[in-house]
Amino acid sequence: MTHIEQSADVSPLATIGKESSVWHLAQIREEAVLGENCNIGRGVYIGPGVVLGDNCKVQNYALVYEPASLADGVFIGPAAVLTNDLFPRAINPDGTRKGNEDWEAVAVTIGQGASIGARAVCIAPVHIGAWAMVAAGAVVNRDVPAHALVVGVPARQIGWVGTAGHRLEFTDGSWQCPATGERYDHLGSEFTVPV
Repeated sequence: MTHIEQSADVSPLATIGKESSVWHLAQIREEAVLGENCNIGRGVYIGPGVVLGDNCKVQNYALVYEPASLADGVFIGPAAVLTNDLFPRAINPDGTRKGNEDWEAVAVTIGQGASIGARAVCIAPVHIGAWAMVAAGAVVNRDVPAHALVVGVPARQIGWVGTAGHRLEFTDGSWQCPATGERYDHLGSEFTVPV
């Protein structure tokens, strides 16, 4: 059963999937689409037209600005921010206040199963590949490959992670998850194939 707390501000033009929960003080804007079984934490902002797949989890006080798109199973940590403005300014060069017609929103897109750590910032336009892991506090200013582990400011890749989220180890000629034993081939390409 879908659950929306009374203190949440959910636009009647938003679509909330079955079995999803929207908690205290969250704001879901018009034309936003949440898939099934999503969990939207306290104080989260989901911008107009943002799309979340099924089974996404957006933790407390995260900000997901339009036109972001999250695939199934994406995790957004507490207070993480997905931006949307290449040239942020409050005013135009002539001193007039910028309006909606004075800028073009650009997207952060996130692939299936990827995780964005607490207080990380993804600077649009950027794509986070499937099952990638962005460490807490990282600032992502370029695309992240599938299964990559990135840390720091600016974010840099320091390894690979499996679908279970554990850092992979190179053993016997292939990458392996120490938790599940799952092996991977073709890391760094568009698709990662478990062996």
